[in-house]
Amino acid sequence: MTISTNSSDGPEHRRIVIIGAGECGTRSALRLRQLGFDGEITLIGNEAALPYERPTLSKAVLTGSTNPPAITSIDDLNANNISWLTAVGVQSIDREAKQVVLSDGTRIPYNRLLITTGSRARMPAVDDPSTVMTLRSLADAENLRARLTSKARLLVIGGGFIGLEVAASARSLDCEVTVVEFAHRLMSRVVPARVASVLQDRHLEAGVDVRCGVAVDELEAKGGSLRVLLSDGTTLTADIAVGGVGAIPNVELASHAGLTITNGIAVNQHLQTSDPNIYAAGDCCSFPHPLYGGQRVRLEAWRNALEHSEIVAQNLFGGEAICDAVPWFWSEQYELGLQIAGLHAAADYEIVRTRDDGTEIRFGLDTSGRLVSASGVAEGNGIARDIRVAEMLIARRLTPSPTILANASIGLRELLAA
Repeated sequence: MTISTNSSDGPEHRRIVIIGAGECGTRSALRLRQLGFDGEITLIGNEAALPYERPTLSKAVLTGSTNPPAITSIDDLNANNISWLTAVGVQSIDREAKQVVLSDGTRIPYNRLLITTGSRARMPAVDDPSTVMTLRSLADAENLRARLTSKARLLVIGGGFIGLEVAASARSLDCEVTVVEFAHRLMSRVVPARVASVLQDRHLEAGVDVRCGVAVDELEAKGGSLRVLLSDGTTLTADIAVGGVGAIPNVELASHAGLTITNGIAVNQHLQTSDPNIYAAGDCCSFPHPLYGGQRVRLEAWRNALEHSEIVAQNLFGGEAICDAVPWFWSEQYELGLQIAGLHAAADYEIVRTRDDGTEIRFGLDTSGRLVSASGVAEGNGIARDIRVAEMLIARRLTPSPTILANASIGLRELLAA
């Protein structure tokens, strides 16, 4: 992230409205106050709960061991003079009048508007979507947790991060779990095949029935359970079905307001939309990434929400912060931690480093030899230090020696020093 602040305290910056009280929107509001903004801030959320962090929903919250960490408190919002509207929907954005129209008709004026509406679960292609549960909110997690009783039969549709985290949590609750993935392997879009196979082996060891290369053709509620017909002709019976087939950015407000939409709300490197008075941040927007040739990307990741909140707060306050951080993703399944730096899809070939403990780090390089991604799986945070160094190497656009990358006896930090 590159930051250059040129703070303006003119009247055009006095009223900032933020649609979306999740990680990105809430932290943007708090950060504006830390930067010294003393105008009006209105934070609009459609959930009744205080803003909370979502990564634990598919893990500790789902198993009932904890509540999601709160991002802020009522006292903190009041102390920062942030007006928080809770459990309210936004009907439209009136760009000409510079007003946000709430579902009850109330109009809230703005000088600068920030959209952080996030994304929603993509529904599997079944005749009756009501037969499939999703996991995007605290209410979703609580509803699902209530049904994950011992020996309950769970069908997970989709072998991505969310689906596999739900599967691992359900197994810890002694549920019978089947994962159905249309692609030929798990997590095919985001990690190398070998990394995916390590996690698949762990799920198999835990007793999960993993089926790749098949789809759900029919899903029918019948006699208090679900009858499942797969594309290979086999049938299953389940008590619960959870969809984990990706997410759709919530762009309807922006689209109806006439803003440009390209795989999310299209923003520039400063998170500014096609309307210079409106910004968008988090996983509802796509932005050009300088590390990947200006390719427009949309990142559904917790860290991305944090980084965007810093960037957009700077820019709403008159700065010129740029989105140039290395994408970073993580997942916890059982005792294993998966970490990814960069974009696996940008790699043309791989170099593998095998550590003394047998853990593999897979480096992705493009045709020029530039490092563009790194990923690995280890117990707990065992891979974190190496992925962090790889992240710095990617940020510096380095073309490291493949021999050194593959040699675990040579520390990665030596490449940084060189």
